[in-house]
Order: sequence, then C-alpha cells, then structure tokens
Amino acid sequence: MGGLIRGDGGRARRSEPVNDDRYDDEEEYLEPITAAEAAREGMRQIVELTGRDPVGTTSLKSSRDGWLIGVEVIEDRRIPSSTDLLGLYEVELDLEGGLLGYRRVRRYQRGKGEVG
Repeated sequence: MGGLIRGDGGRARRSEPVNDDRYDDEEEYLEPITAAEAAREGMRQIVELTGRDPVGTTSLKSSRDGWLIGVEVIEDRRIPSSTDLLGLYEVELDLEGGLLGYRRVRRYQRGKGEVG
C-alpha cells in the first residue's frame, strides 16, 4: 500500500508495528514514496519554493538515498510563448519524499531547447 501525499505536501503518517530492532513500537513508520509520488512532490516543491509555473517533470532517477527529479518551469513569459524563458531544476528528495535540496541546472529559451 503506497503512502499518500496530502494537499499541503505532508505525507500521511501511520504507526505500524515493525519486527525490526531499528524501530521502537512507539516510533512512526513512514513508507517510502513511489516514483510517481516523487515526481509530483518534486514539482510541488519547486512551485512552492520558486513561485514559478511548472511545465512538467523532465527526469526521475532513484538513488540509494532517495530521488532526483528534473522539473522544468517558466521563468519569464514572453510573446510569443515560443520565446518564454524556461528553467530546469533538480530536486533531491529523501526516500520518504522530504526535500533535501534543489538547484537550477540551466536556463534557456523555450524555442531553443537541446537538439539531438
């Protein structure tokens, strides 16, 4: 059963007995998020942190410690829209979907993206 992402960005927590010495019976267990949840949470975090409109996720990679998500946003709207300035951000989440960090990787004009 996958964890739920609430509208406020928090994850639904539940206490679950775990037969493992690493957990106390009273400790909360937070289930790791799925790839789809990581992509949605990465985009939500960038929108909240930058205030920019998202275009979408461009990449998703799992790592030992969590997820690395590429999110494209509109940094500056122009007329025509094919000349909008876009930003590509990398968002790093832990296994439970908590934000570890983010950074803008590049900035470019919409009509002049990568070729190839």
